[in-house]
Amino acid sequence: MVSPLLATRAYQAVQGMGAGPSAASAVPDGPSFADLVKNSVTDVVQSSRKAESLMTDQTQGKADMVDVVTAVASAQASLSTMMAVRDQVISAYQQIMSMPI
Repeated sequence: MVSPLLATRAYQAVQGMGAGPSAASAVPDGPSFADLVKNSVTDVVQSSRKAESLMTDQTQGKADMVDVVTAVASAQASLSTMMAVRDQVISAYQQIMSMPI
């Protein structure tokens, strides 16, 4: 997910945006927020597809039940994490929108 160093750099970049022309060059070296979200969603989808594939293989007798249970638990944990992050982002957006200008 998001490392503390990346979050710190993003915060510093946002704080320096109004400082003048030199702030434009203070873009963090890491991926953008959109890239982080896209990568996270892709990881969750791949995890779910792997679990589905293993379930299909297990019904055909080609996969071990332990591998199936592990893959399903991993997919569930990934999805739960993504949903929790989504809820936090929505909550933050709502708080920002309710702030007086």
